[in-house]
Amino acid sequence: MSDNFLFAEEPEVNEAVNYGSWKVLIVDDEPEVHAVTKLALNDFQFQNKRLEFISAYSGVEARAMLSSHPDIAIVLLDVVMETDDAGLQVARYIREQLQNQFVRIILRTGQPGQAPERQVIVDYDINDYKSKTELTAQKLFTVIMSSLRSYRDIISLEQSRQGLAKIIDASVDLFSSHSMEQFIDGVLQQLTSVLGCDENACLVSSSLVAGTMQTTDPHDLFVFAGQGEFERQEGRPIKEVLEPALLDAFEEALTSKDIVYRDNFLVAYCCSKFTQGSLLYVSGLSGPMSENKKKLIELFAQNVQVAYENVQLQHEVEDTQREIVYRLSEAVEHRSVETGNHVRRIAFICYELAKAYGLSDEDAERIMFAAPLHDVGKIGIPDAILNKPANLTEQEWQVMQTHSSIGFNILKNSKRSIIQAGAVIARDHHEKWDGSGYPSGKKGEDIHVFARIAALADVYDALRHRRCYKDAWTLEQVLAEIDSQSGRQFEPKMVASFKVVVPKLEAILQKYPDDVNVSG
Repeated sequence: MSDNFLFAEEPEVNEAVNYGSWKVLIVDDEPEVHAVTKLALNDFQFQNKRLEFISAYSGVEARAMLSSHPDIAIVLLDVVMETDDAGLQVARYIREQLQNQFVRIILRTGQPGQAPERQVIVDYDINDYKSKTELTAQKLFTVIMSSLRSYRDIISLEQSRQGLAKIIDASVDLFSSHSMEQFIDGVLQQLTSVLGCDENACLVSSSLVAGTMQTTDPHDLFVFAGQGEFERQEGRPIKEVLEPALLDAFEEALTSKDIVYRDNFLVAYCCSKFTQGSLLYVSGLSGPMSENKKKLIELFAQNVQVAYENVQLQHEVEDTQREIVYRLSEAVEHRSVETGNHVRRIAFICYELAKAYGLSDEDAERIMFAAPLHDVGKIGIPDAILNKPANLTEQEWQVMQTHSSIGFNILKNSKRSIIQAGAVIARDHHEKWDGSGYPSGKKGEDIHVFARIAALADVYDALRHRRCYKDAWTLEQVLAEIDSQSGRQFEPKMVASFKVVVPKLEAILQKYPDDVNVSG
């Protein structure tokens, strides 16, 4: 007999798709009530989700369960347990202490006289009131179904509200990198809310930073923004984040440039002028997609990409402006011999000093891009004075000092924040904390903080490098000099901040050296 007849092939078993569950908290001091409730609702389903039962046998246990399970949809609540009003106190705890207005509370009591229906519903924000004697299996089914529909709609509205709030917040400053991620996160939340699915969603792209291509292979995708299980996964390659089955769906959507629907999730392709492929992923779909929902998904995918591309365009404009600032500053510095990477170092040194001093990220970035303009006024200083290897005469020194005012006058009328900051730095970076600087003899906090930072950065970098009129100083010599100028040339707090970040500053010097190395 052939071996083929010994064993028949087993039929292929299709694994059931897990669409999640609705949490139902049963609060009753009678174990039989728990058992009967679970039995009556054993085969209950709503939107392809089954019920997950959580049991509590007292008001104290109920509070603990509610605190640890904020996503409970329904509470089936007995009134009389360890005390005559234990259930009512749980209802008050839910609404007043937990501030949970979402969970549906169904009061079940065997002693209706103990808790009059009208008073209880009004005073304790109860959603339904049932006597245990009237609550048949069919009525229990009906009340659970209606309560879940209410819960679903309330949660959907809340998610929409949160998503809209994020979008409104982001729209105040849409064209910054941070707010763009916030905007996309809001759009993802809106989409998952409208589709009635769970919170797992992400946007992946071949570009991590707006306007900056990270890869030449369109199939090398990274998480750009995400929520749910993709929260805090930004920047990671999807090959490290997704399961093989999901990767296959992503590959199919990228290759077909279309939307791929699989069981309880979808992957939508987003066309782009700037990236070689962006994909929108949403999971937890409650069932087959209607044509209206498919159109909605297409619209969301297009709008996300439009917003993404607009930000990339804005970043390109900003990057171009910053590059012009940098190249202008470098052109001015090239008039001075042996300055090399001075303006680049000043930018990064100012950023580290600003952060150590306590300035915001926004201000730290502003001074980083503006600081290279500190000596732009040297364009008006004759070469014979600018590059003189010997000490300047009194008259030559007076001419050299005018570079502060020249730089300010060149930049002062700009409406751009970076150029405005550059004007202030150009004017004040030679003022001193004790008032002995130039051009105006300002002192203390009358000197703009940007200029105070740039002044210390400029002196530190200049001392650590050789110039036509001096050799490079050692780090120990520089630290001693700057410390000695605390309260005189430099603000004491600024000097203290400087000392904290010296290792970072030294690393900047090593990364962007002049042709002649700094002294050891």
